[in-house]
Amino acid sequence: MICRRTFIVTAGGSLLVASLSAQAQPEAKVPRIGVLSGRPPNNDPCLDALRRGLIDLGYVEGRSHVLELRWSDGANESFLKLGSDLVARKVAVIVAFINNATVAAKQATSTIPIVMASGSFPVELGIVASLAHPGGNITGLAEFSTGVFAKRLQLLKEAVPGLARVAVLRTPGLASDLMVKDIDDAAQQLRVRLDVITVRRAEDLSGAFPTAVRSRVQGVLTTQGPFFAVNRTEIAQAALKHRLPSLSGEVGAAHAGTLMFYGPSTREGCQRAATYVQKILRGAKPADLPVEQPTKFELVINLKTAKDLGLTIPQSLLLRADEIIR
Repeated sequence: MICRRTFIVTAGGSLLVASLSAQAQPEAKVPRIGVLSGRPPNNDPCLDALRRGLIDLGYVEGRSHVLELRWSDGANESFLKLGSDLVARKVAVIVAFINNATVAAKQATSTIPIVMASGSFPVELGIVASLAHPGGNITGLAEFSTGVFAKRLQLLKEAVPGLARVAVLRTPGLASDLMVKDIDDAAQQLRVRLDVITVRRAEDLSGAFPTAVRSRVQGVLTTQGPFFAVNRTEIAQAALKHRLPSLSGEVGAAHAGTLMFYGPSTREGCQRAATYVQKILRGAKPADLPVEQPTKFELVINLKTAKDLGLTIPQSLLLRADEIIR
């Protein structure tokens, strides 16, 4: 079943004031900005951040632009249908919040500019030709690339003495394959054995953690995507219930009870996407706009969870934390 909700914001009242000569002037065309997301609008921090970015640049929703919101928690086919719908609406630019949305938008159009607000492995997945010279009609921000997931395993090993076996929760897809490969490359160097567990639905979590425990893992890592964002609280609670230290890259995961969070700020990336939208609306071509990568990563440690697990976090790790939850 495809989950689809469409929100069209229109300006109230006249957009132009009639001239003093009493001869009405033609209305200015208000650009439509398409948004493809993996979350509903009422629970989408990326959408909130994009709106904030547009406001900071002087845009007034409903007057200087109209947002065409489409979302689905389904597979690429769902996003392809929604992307095609945005193309039919003749939007000026499409902002894609997740990889599935970006890939679907690319399939739907080769001419309408597309801005990635949070891309994963865009070069490896063939979304852009390179970060410096993206080519085609796609540019934006690459939130994840090689090395990020390896760093997460390294941090978990620092936090858990004697860590030798880790469960990696993943969802199906090529992006997840690349994430797991990144972790696996680091695991070989750190002498950590991985148990990769695939989950597709929230119901799968009830079996995933007992499976991990039976394999005698000593910690849990998650890959990235809407599934892990939506279910971050359930994952944190299940990890704590089974006494497994966990690390996630989903914003808010540590506040939900995960032992640690490490990653870039998704909100900052989504807000930064507004700058790309502005440049494109002013005539810039996506092919000429380099893809940006995050320059700052945050480490958040939940000491309450550590205490519940009977775990003492090394002082060297605490000193590097950007935030400590007590």
